[in-house]
Amino acid sequence: MVATSGAARLRPGRTRRTPAADQLQAGSALALGISTLWFSLLVLIPLAAVVAAAAADGWSDFWNVLTSSQTAAAIVLTVTQALMVTAVNVVMGTALAWVLVRDRFWGRRALDIVVDVPFALPTIVAGLVLLALYGQNSPVGVNVANTRFAVFLALAFVTLPFVVRTVQPVLEALEPEVEEAAQSLGASRVTTFRRVILPALVPAITAGAALSFARGISEYGSLVLLSGNLPNHTEVASVRVLTYIENGNRAAAASVSAVLLVVALLAIIALDLLQRRLRRHEG
Repeated sequence: MVATSGAARLRPGRTRRTPAADQLQAGSALALGISTLWFSLLVLIPLAAVVAAAAADGWSDFWNVLTSSQTAAAIVLTVTQALMVTAVNVVMGTALAWVLVRDRFWGRRALDIVVDVPFALPTIVAGLVLLALYGQNSPVGVNVANTRFAVFLALAFVTLPFVVRTVQPVLEALEPEVEEAAQSLGASRVTTFRRVILPALVPAITAGAALSFARGISEYGSLVLLSGNLPNHTEVASVRVLTYIENGNRAAAASVSAVLLVVALLAIIALDLLQRRLRRHEG
């Protein structure tokens, strides 16, 4: 009897629910409900409203807006420049994070603080700074105003911190003993980085790349002054949305916004799938 009752007490399926556990679950349910409501009010409902506004005039009008030469050029320019900037950020952001974590040099703390300046600086101020430095009266003799490179430069400036700040904490948490063990087994520095360090950094790099791309396709303030907003040349999608709104065509503005939303979602999904595939490959 004693053995039987003891086995019954140890049986996993017979675990008793305590009042504390019930209270915790009730609190978690309340927190989940409040969080979902808050997220819906801030994100889901506005996004649904944008999609509904885009479809208000029918598919034909939606398609006509997107296929107009000026709008199509703005969307293509925005997506391609955001992709290029994201690719650069993946390499340079990871390298900068490595330098901040692994190297010790004079001014490292100041550099670590300056990296966050694009986060804190209003984007219109960033555009003014870039225009003063790389505009017609450039003190360094470089004038990129009203060119496509100006779009790239502005996007690179505002998206610089994303990969750095996602990779940096992961690098700080990596145990140096793991790298030392790999090198003691004959692995070169390149092999150690590729087989030991890089797999641990892939999720952080992917997250930073997604944030960088999403910020790039939605950027407005830093581009207004430097790019010149020339139709079919340097006009980006966000400026095109504002132009539609100023002209009273909210359905067209919603159409372009819906396309940017879909592009951002597809990019996030693609990066997530790439991350999963790389994890399986390394495993």
